[in-house]
Order: sequence, then C-alpha cells, then structure tokens
Amino acid sequence: MKVAIYCRLSEEDKNKQLETDDSESIQNQKSMLIQYAMDRQWNIYNIYSDDDYTGSDRNRPAFNQLLDDAKNHKFDIVLCKTQSRFTRELELVEKYIHTLFPLWRIRFVSVVDNADTEVKGNKKARQINGLINEWYLEDMSENIKSVLTNKRKNGAHIGSFALYGYQKDPNQKGHLIIDEDAAKVVREVFTLFSQGYGKTAIARILNDRGIPNPTEHKRLKNLRYKQPKTQNSTLWKYFAISDMLTNEIYIGNMVQGKYGSISYKTKENKPIPKEQWIKVKGTHSPIIDRELWDNVQELVREKAKPFIIGTIGIFAKKARCMYCDYVMRSTKSHDRYYLKCETKHVAKDACIGAFIPVEELENAVISELRKIITEYLDKDELEQQVSFNNNLSEKREKLKVEIATFEKKASEYAKGIKDLYLDKVKGIISESEFLQFSKEFYTEKERLEKVAMEAKEKQEAIDRKMQSADNRRQIIEEYIDITKLNREMTVKLIDFIYVGRRNPETKQIPIEIHWNF
Repeated sequence: MKVAIYCRLSEEDKNKQLETDDSESIQNQKSMLIQYAMDRQWNIYNIYSDDDYTGSDRNRPAFNQLLDDAKNHKFDIVLCKTQSRFTRELELVEKYIHTLFPLWRIRFVSVVDNADTEVKGNKKARQINGLINEWYLEDMSENIKSVLTNKRKNGAHIGSFALYGYQKDPNQKGHLIIDEDAAKVVREVFTLFSQGYGKTAIARILNDRGIPNPTEHKRLKNLRYKQPKTQNSTLWKYFAISDMLTNEIYIGNMVQGKYGSISYKTKENKPIPKEQWIKVKGTHSPIIDRELWDNVQELVREKAKPFIIGTIGIFAKKARCMYCDYVMRSTKSHDRYYLKCETKHVAKDACIGAFIPVEELENAVISELRKIITEYLDKDELEQQVSFNNNLSEKREKLKVEIATFEKKASEYAKGIKDLYLDKVKGIISESEFLQFSKEFYTEKERLEKVAMEAKEKQEAIDRKMQSADNRRQIIEEYIDITKLNREMTVKLIDFIYVGRRNPETKQIPIEIHWNF
C-alpha cells in the first residue's frame, strides 16, 4: 500500500531560524507519521508539508498537490496526525474524505483522533470532528474580529504597514511615531496643493528631485511595505498624492476598518461604507496642522468633478499604456473624452505617454470585432477549431513534458528521504545526520512540487481556453450587429487593451486588443 503523508502547522514557529526551514512541530509530525507507516509496512509515496497555513486555507500548495495526486491515484492512503491537520472545514471533509476519496479508492487515516474511512461506524465520529473544527474556525474568526475591532476603537494601529510619514513605535505596540524624513515630504505635498499646484504637477516635482515614493522610501529604510504589482514602482503617481491629501491619519486621527472580510472561509475583502469606518481622534502626533488641513480639504471639494452614481467609463481599467503598462486615466477637453497615460507627466523620460480619444478607441474596437466576426463566420467550423487550438496544443504538450520532469525529480527526492529513514533505523546514519540530509531533500522536493503545480495551473488555463472554443460562436453572434459599445460589453468581451501614441507620419495610433474569447 502506498501512503501519502500530510503535515500542517498554522502558527509561526519560534524555533525556525530561516523561513525555508521546517518548524520543529512539522518535523515531529513527519517523524511520528513515518514511524506509523513503517510499522504497518506501508510504502511512503510522498510527504506533503504546509508550514504556516491555517486549516481553512484552500490555497495550501502541498494540500492541493496531494489532492491532485489523489485524483490520479498515485497512492492508496492519506495519513495525517489529526483530521484537522487535513482540513477544519466540514464542507471539505464531506467533499474529499467522505465522497471523492472513496470514489478514487483512497483511504483516509488520522492517527490521534482515530479517523479511518476503512473502519465501519467511524463516519459519524469524523463528521462530528469536522463539525467541531468548523465551529472552531467560525468562533476563532469572530473572536479575532472582535479583538481587532476593540483595539481599533481604542485607537491602536492594526495593520502590517504604517502609513507613509509614520512608522511603528518599537516601544509601544499599536502606536505610530513620525518618520521625519517622510513627514517633510508629506508637509510639502499639502503646502504645494494649498498653493495651487495640481496632483500630477506635485508628483512631477517630487520625481524630478529624485524623492523616492512611499514604497521605495520604506524599502530603503528597511521598513515593512506592500510589494507593488506595477512597473516604475519608484515613481510618485497621481493617486498617491490624491490619497495622501484626504487621509485624516496625517492630522493625528486613526481611521481604520475601511475593508472587511467577506467570510472567515476566504481572504477576500469588501469595502465598508464610510459611515462605518472606525475613527479615533488624537491617537498620535499630527504631521499636518489643522489650518493647512482645512484649507486643503476645501480645495479638494472645489476641484472635485461632479459624478453621476452608476456611470463609469466604458474602458475603465481596460486601457493600458503600451509603453509602461499603467492603466490610462480619463480626461475631458472641449466636451470630448480622452484616455491618457499619466506616467509621462509625473517624471522626465518615464514614458513617452499613450493618448487616444475614447471615441476613436471605441470605433477601433468595433471595427476589429466586426472583422473577427466576419472571418469567424466565413470559416468552416473544423477549420476554426484547428486554428484556435493548434498553438495552444503545442504549449500544452510542452508543459506536460515539464510537469513529468519535475514530478519525476520530486519522486526521486521522496525515495531518497525514505531511504535515509531506513538507514537511520538500521543505524547506518545518526538522527542528526538524518535530519540534516532529509531537510535538504525536503526543501528541493517541495521546490520541484511547487514549480510542477505552477505548470499544472498554466496547463489548466490552456485547457479552459481550448474548451471555450465551443462557446465562441454564441458569443460572437450575439454582437454581430454591434454599432455602439457599453460598459457591460467591454467587461464581457475585453481582457485589456494596449494603447500607444499616434505615429506622426501614418497618423495611426497602435492598438493591441486582448479579447476574453
């Protein structure tokens, strides 16, 4: 019988010297489960390990790899210390332990709480365990939420990152102290805006002087910061200035609770209405004095453009600059709407700047869509399928080879771990030597499993694209007589659009449309 061992630890382990190391708890789980398997003469197929993950996290890399391997019946048994190490969600207990595992002919065993799908009458105990674990998750989530809400109401700063201009007080948890280097920049931004400078102009002034933006400032000072997703991360941008000018933390008020979790089962957040934000006055030293703050807020209100609720640009967050990959901003001049890249205006030589009238982009999209529809409907169905799938099939085959290579190497390391353990049992190597060698094997094996899983995700994405070919005719025929775009259409049809700058000779603007079909 081939057995897959699964281990998990949710809490940060102080015994770990490096993040890449296994915690002591994980090592203990592995040793116990390996011994349990050896005593029953089960062959260890693989050891799957998730360190620093909760039992409600469905994105655990080793957990998902185990499920994928179980589906392909690469082993016969899943072995855990307890059922809660596998999952704390009753939904997943029912889905996998009670439904899919039996279909896949996989036996589930947990040592401490005696869960075993091969034992008759054991199912109710497993369901009770699952229900208790589910209650535990919900209660823990509510308790944590309650504690954090109480701390916020008391004015304590709750968050991984301090706002630019401040840093966390090393002597008082939940308290902010002024970062004077950044605070000087904050004061200058408020002053410049009060003197009539626009937000883009202020960003350009800071960039021309080589002042690092908030993320780069924190990185240079070895402070915690959120990794940006876009390019040119060292530049000040319009939105950074805009957000700064209306943040009450700069006048000493702690404003938190702007976002809340959708459910304890997901990490996704949703915006909270402004009237429900938690605001506590005078929790820390202000950077901006009240008079300057009031002047700036008045100017912000005066410059704010009227906004009709329910309206949004048809290309909002869809149009990107071809040269710097930033989302283009909407602007209006003489009753005409345009899309432009702000990067050009915030720093010298940062970007040549994409620019296009919204009407021109709309006509280009409609024209390209009509062309696709005409070509598609003129083709034979089989020809369409072959044309669409040919390139994707090549990519899929390449990924398939890569996955097989990674999995073979990972399997070799798993066998090496098993051989090491047998050598330790036989006294050929010592306990310390086993831990030293096996740690290196585990690290490399888990790295290979991770890259294999990433390749599988790419393969699955290709599969979805290939399967979507069946729905292309229905999608395209829906827009056969299109004359005007609206927001709903662009969301459904377009992933994103790259826009360039008009060629002075041809007068054409380069446009690259990435469709959703």
